[in-house]
Amino acid sequence: MAKDKTIQCKDCGKDFVWTEDEQAFYQEKGFNAPLRCKECRVKARANFNNGQGGGDRGQRQSFPITCSQCGKQDTVPFEPKGDRPVLCRDCFRKQREQ
Repeated sequence: MAKDKTIQCKDCGKDFVWTEDEQAFYQEKGFNAPLRCKECRVKARANFNNGQGGGDRGQRQSFPITCSQCGKQDTVPFEPKGDRPVLCRDCFRKQREQ
């Protein structure tokens, strides 16, 4: 089994320990490794729930893309990293239906 890992929080920069038990839980649920320490996760969740993110509670940031499949210009709610193809809404919907 994996050993405890030290991860640097992407928000505050402090190191935090991701325990062996937490890693097993994340793996079982199919979650990615945490990017924030517990304190920053709580703050981020509070900001989201207080209207600073998601749905009609606040304006979500969007990023312009060129669809990898059809070449159409569109926007996506995440910042593309360049290492994976990004699809427009129409091509994404078609792919999900298959």
